[in-house]
Amino acid sequence: MMSQRARAARAVVIALAAGSLALTACSKNEGGKSGKDTKEDQKKAAVQSQPVVYADAAGSTGPAKEVPGARSGGTITVYQEAGLSHLDPAQIYISDSGQVANLLFRRLTQFQEDDKGNVSVVGDLATDSGKSSDGGRTWTFTLKDGIKDENGNALTSADVRHTVERQYAKFIFDGPTYLQTWLSGTDYRKALPGGGYDGKHLPASVLDTPDDKTVVFHFDQPRPDLPQTLAMAGYAVVPAKGDTKERYEKKPVATGPYKVAENKAGKTLKLVRNTNWDPKTDSVRHQYVDGFTIQFGVTESTQTKRLLADEGDNKNAIQLTGGIDATQIQDVIRNPEANKRTVRGYQPYVMALTFNLDRVKNKKVREAATYAVNSRSLIAGEGGAYGGEVAPNLFAPTLPGYEPSYDPYGRLKTPQGNPAKAKELLQDIPAAEKKLVLAYANNEQGQRRKVAVEDALSKAGFDVVAKEIDAASYYEQLGKLDNPYDIYITGWGQDWPSPGTVVTPIYDGSQVFDGSSNYSHVKDPKVDALIKKALTQQPAEAAKTWKEAHHYLLENVLPAAPLWYAKQFQLSGSNVGGARYGTVSSLIDINRLYLKS
Repeated sequence: MMSQRARAARAVVIALAAGSLALTACSKNEGGKSGKDTKEDQKKAAVQSQPVVYADAAGSTGPAKEVPGARSGGTITVYQEAGLSHLDPAQIYISDSGQVANLLFRRLTQFQEDDKGNVSVVGDLATDSGKSSDGGRTWTFTLKDGIKDENGNALTSADVRHTVERQYAKFIFDGPTYLQTWLSGTDYRKALPGGGYDGKHLPASVLDTPDDKTVVFHFDQPRPDLPQTLAMAGYAVVPAKGDTKERYEKKPVATGPYKVAENKAGKTLKLVRNTNWDPKTDSVRHQYVDGFTIQFGVTESTQTKRLLADEGDNKNAIQLTGGIDATQIQDVIRNPEANKRTVRGYQPYVMALTFNLDRVKNKKVREAATYAVNSRSLIAGEGGAYGGEVAPNLFAPTLPGYEPSYDPYGRLKTPQGNPAKAKELLQDIPAAEKKLVLAYANNEQGQRRKVAVEDALSKAGFDVVAKEIDAASYYEQLGKLDNPYDIYITGWGQDWPSPGTVVTPIYDGSQVFDGSSNYSHVKDPKVDALIKKALTQQPAEAAKTWKEAHHYLLENVLPAAPLWYAKQFQLSGSNVGGARYGTVSSLIDINRLYLKS
């Protein structure tokens, strides 16, 4: 999902991770203990950790269930600080772009959630969530009738084939790679270096399109998670007729309820109704409002002030992936009217201080930094209990296999860090190895996180050199193998409820390449063997293997120091209807919004 990056946290999510609030010292606006809210959030996290249900044709037939009280018309204003990383679906692996992708693009399958947060996978372009055969090695999808792109062109199996094959092209470097590697192995680009643009295609034994309505995937081993994989924004369909390759980022062709009317990079993105979208074919999305105007460069503190004031156009506004500014959380909590306009819950992201293992090679140095970092001060900057909770390990509460008491570095006992232990470990370390280059994003969030990390590591005896990165390309810069940074805060969340979507993309040795999410550059034979083993096992046995991999990574490799589990706390204007916390996005559910008047 995006990372703080969905990527899921890179949310992944995506994904930057939403819930990114400004750092501040402990104060009355820190957020307090919020015991009641934490228990409610834990219930939501438990729902997120449940396996999804695969829906049949009946569950995949549109239109989507009406939102009570919804009406048509008006434009929703969307506030966002950093610009979007990508608009080409194949490059989308972050929560900000993922949110927008829900409005613009359709995929073979899609996640659908009910009023209780339970999630199922339904057919989106396909008539159902897919039919498996050959022990799960073969998956067949049939396309629905009457689906067109924004230009009125009917979507066929050739467009799905084109969508898959273009992912093999070199200019696609920043999206998910599950499908490509499952079909063609870790060196998948060699299987189709031209990305299908040169007239060459994947063989029918791998990807078959026997007619305009049928798509068949053939794998060398069972792939039971395929319907969830195809529901990712990164696998949204790119119609062959409108593909402009590298330039597709500027003006992608919409298949969802909205299309791009204006795109001023880093300033505004205006979406308007896609008149060729047919609600009868879509069981997930709505088209209540006339459009969305996304304003970039609006800091979270400004977003919060505007939405709290709730005047003029701010009544029609929402936050995209940002959250309520930490220093203003109590202002929102103490305002009953504003508090009613909030959505909150756990995100799938584990925020961690990631080590570049090509540069920070001494495990003792990594251990010292892990003990030194101050989760408490970082969480204060996220809004206290409303923005996050101390993370003792690398598996989030939303993930199957979550172990709340697994705490190898004593993070729960010393959330403020353990500088004494860190100093002890650094006693015989040369000065050169104690110098760490910290990368941080050049926005409010990044600046304040930098201060917290600098302060904690400096107290333990490290010499920290901070270097800023443009927030919009933060993860893109970290994804370069030869990046000049030793440490950086990253967030990762599950792409669907499986530890495999956490361990594999960020710790698999075969994923060490430019544009990969293996930001620590882990290449460990035992980790790779455990990943390979888990991916062939049934869920119960796989869970034990993923647990072993998790423990080995944290205790024997230590690619990252766990810091906090991200939580989201967002505010919207009083005229915005249908707002709820989305289990899938871990953000405001953008698919169901309307304006009350």
